[in-house]
Amino acid sequence: MAPAAIPDETSEESSHPPSNEAPNLIFHPTAGYKLPRLVGSDGIHLFCKDGRDIVDACGGPGVACLGQGSEVKKRIKAAEDRQRNEVAYSSAHFFTTTGAGDLEECLIESTDGKMTGAWFCSSGSESLEAGIKLARQFHVRTGHPLRVNFIARKNSYHGSTLGALSLGSHEWRREIYEPMLGQNFSHVSRCNAYRDLGPGETIPQYVARLKQELVDEIERLGRETVCAFVVEPVVGAAMGSVPPVPGYFRAMREVCDEYGVLLVFDEVMCGMGRIGYLHAWQHPLIDVVPDVQTFGKGLGAGYQPVAGIMFGKKIADVLGPFAHGQTYQHHPIACAVAYEVQCMIREWNLLHKVNVMGKRLIRGLHTELDKHPKVGDIRGLGQFISLEFVKDKKTKEPFPHRFQVAERIHRLGMQRSHCICLYHGQGCADGKNGDIVMVMPAYTVTEDEIDMIVDRTAIVIREFFETAADL
Repeated sequence: MAPAAIPDETSEESSHPPSNEAPNLIFHPTAGYKLPRLVGSDGIHLFCKDGRDIVDACGGPGVACLGQGSEVKKRIKAAEDRQRNEVAYSSAHFFTTTGAGDLEECLIESTDGKMTGAWFCSSGSESLEAGIKLARQFHVRTGHPLRVNFIARKNSYHGSTLGALSLGSHEWRREIYEPMLGQNFSHVSRCNAYRDLGPGETIPQYVARLKQELVDEIERLGRETVCAFVVEPVVGAAMGSVPPVPGYFRAMREVCDEYGVLLVFDEVMCGMGRIGYLHAWQHPLIDVVPDVQTFGKGLGAGYQPVAGIMFGKKIADVLGPFAHGQTYQHHPIACAVAYEVQCMIREWNLLHKVNVMGKRLIRGLHTELDKHPKVGDIRGLGQFISLEFVKDKKTKEPFPHRFQVAERIHRLGMQRSHCICLYHGQGCADGKNGDIVMVMPAYTVTEDEIDMIVDRTAIVIREFFETAADL
């Protein structure tokens, strides 16, 4: 049976475009319905042309971490103006700038000496591509040119460019491009206790099993051929805010050190304060320093497209000039804005607030939805929270992909009767099936706004499952 239709109230309510507007020729990633047009914003509120006031509970894919309040906008504009008045663009091959220098110094200082070098680009996918090349270059410079293989994890997503997509293992995202993807990328099991902890298996036994699997994969490929092991410390959209079990990353670090494999953390979604620590690896549950980390999304809080990588002394000492580059690397204005975002996070003590508000958020969701028969799991750290939906709570059987459960919940939330934007994803169970919605509000959110997000999220989920006749 086809999924039940949800009234398309996401479309603009206009039969023809205004005379002073050109037809919308932008190619959108969402097919099948028109997107609402935004005409204003304030804090976590997004104002649509049709009059809706949408509560932004996710900041896109966790990007708008400072919201869109007047004070934030004022400071961002001032940072842009200062850098623009000095220089708006210069090639990073020839010059450095105040914006890039300030951002690099700020981020390196935030690691307490664990990282010593940084490189900035425009998107998370690009940062993963750079991380792949950085790892390869390190091994070539240290006399190990045979190290060309990369290991990542099943049910992972690391970006949409071909190298990053090869690194990931998200079935429906890869499917159409499979014949084009790299052949020197392999995948070991994810760390997901909710779905994969065996009957009677303890956490230490589970960690030991995953550790041995990584060892076996390195041996299968050839211990002198493996370049890096790439993981998200807390898994984002591919599985929905899945944290590691205690001891997992300590075990993975031991394997990487034993075999001379670099450990690369993809913190594009979970980093920059999202789980209550500026860098996800600083969280006590993770507590392992990677050789390379990537970051993006919240780095510029959505005010500029900016991302990057950092690396430690082991790599910096042998790297020399980085054999990689792009036109907009270290873009002065983008870096100046990202630096101002970091300043606001520090000045307003937002990392502490993320932890406090995150506890209120997940506690509220547990209170409202723990007993719902279709809510299988509520999980996450800080303000990086997800709800996974299941057909059967006891067996954890997911809904088939064709029912598009998470997207339909998102679209219901966007209707005028609810006005909440929740991030949705599919494939959390096996790479194709399984539905999640993610709640990732701005770090500036208030207690009342957290409570409103909890209430609206619960109402939308209950209404969806009560009215979806095909499920």
